[in-house]
Amino acid sequence: MQTKAVAASARSPAVGKHRRAQQDPSWVRWGLTAVVLAVVGVLIVIPIVNVFAEALSQGIGVYWRSLFVDPDTRHSILLTLTVVPIALVANVLFGITAAWAISRFNFPGRTLLTALIDLPFSVSPVVAGLIFVLIFGLQGYFGAFLRSDGYALMPYLVSFIGVFLWVVGFFLFRPSSPQARRGPWKHPLLVSLGGGAVLFALTFFVQKSFRIWPEHQSLKIIFATPGLVLATAFVTFPFVARELIPVMDAVGPEEELAAVSLGASGWQMFWHVTVPNVKWGLAYGIILCNARAMGEFGAVYVVSGHIAGQTDTMPLRIEKLFQEYNLPGSFAVASLLTLVAIVTLIIKARLERKIPSLTIAAEPSAPERSHEHPDQKRFQELRSCRSSWKRF
Repeated sequence: MQTKAVAASARSPAVGKHRRAQQDPSWVRWGLTAVVLAVVGVLIVIPIVNVFAEALSQGIGVYWRSLFVDPDTRHSILLTLTVVPIALVANVLFGITAAWAISRFNFPGRTLLTALIDLPFSVSPVVAGLIFVLIFGLQGYFGAFLRSDGYALMPYLVSFIGVFLWVVGFFLFRPSSPQARRGPWKHPLLVSLGGGAVLFALTFFVQKSFRIWPEHQSLKIIFATPGLVLATAFVTFPFVARELIPVMDAVGPEEELAAVSLGASGWQMFWHVTVPNVKWGLAYGIILCNARAMGEFGAVYVVSGHIAGQTDTMPLRIEKLFQEYNLPGSFAVASLLTLVAIVTLIIKARLERKIPSLTIAAEPSAPERSHEHPDQKRFQELRSCRSSWKRF
């Protein structure tokens, strides 16, 4: 015992010196920490506190009236809550489709598609807004047509969307097992093309017969809500796809192939296997996309025309109130956006703890590699779901 104690006491100074050699001096660590805290305090904490202090400087009553009594401010809030969900839904659909195609298939142009997804990150939002003005503006490529009879395009567009949903739904719900394909499921080309043609003709006829769309009237995209949606969707659509691609690559296609081999249809495989595997990455992308869409200014400023009470979103309303020297109103709207940003940051921090676990869960441990197939447990779970899939 005495020998061990002497040996331990002899090693302890050496271990202490080794640890101190691997660490920076205390003054370096404390100095860097102080610099970081000072920068964060000056650039982030103090401005955020100042926004809420200025917004509430004249009392809760003025704050409430600035947000909800002023009709132009109230309209900007409602317009933002209209534009952002539409752009968010479009980005979620595009992000899931793009991530599925890139992570599950090898095809010509795959690298080009990945680069195009990142394009809005490198293009200035003002340039993006100018692109839509040059396309849909009065002097743009489609400006003359949209001004003369723009609504004539809507029956074709709605009918095409209906046919697209018909084809996608047919292949999603089509049984994967050849033995389960009966009746129209055996003829995918005939049903998809023939049914699509019938649906297109029927949808087009109904729209024309009931005159759903105005005739010989201009369809306004620029300086209207459709332009705001297009600009917001353009600058935010990489977020969902960029979060889903690495998660789907880490998970791999093995569980989806197992589900298909057990008789699951495309929709059942997607809903019961793919979505649970990527739900945290999808939620993370939605949070980032929503935060970016809520605060978009440059592209929206170009396509909106800055018309108070019509095309002003919350960021544009903040700028206009500030230019009018209405500081309480400007800071009130800014505090609302800041509160949304803080909530988004909290949710983002919580989701970040869950996303790395997907990659860890996708990799089997050493005992599993030696005694059990990596996908055996999940395969048994999918097999237990087979009876429930047959009920659909």
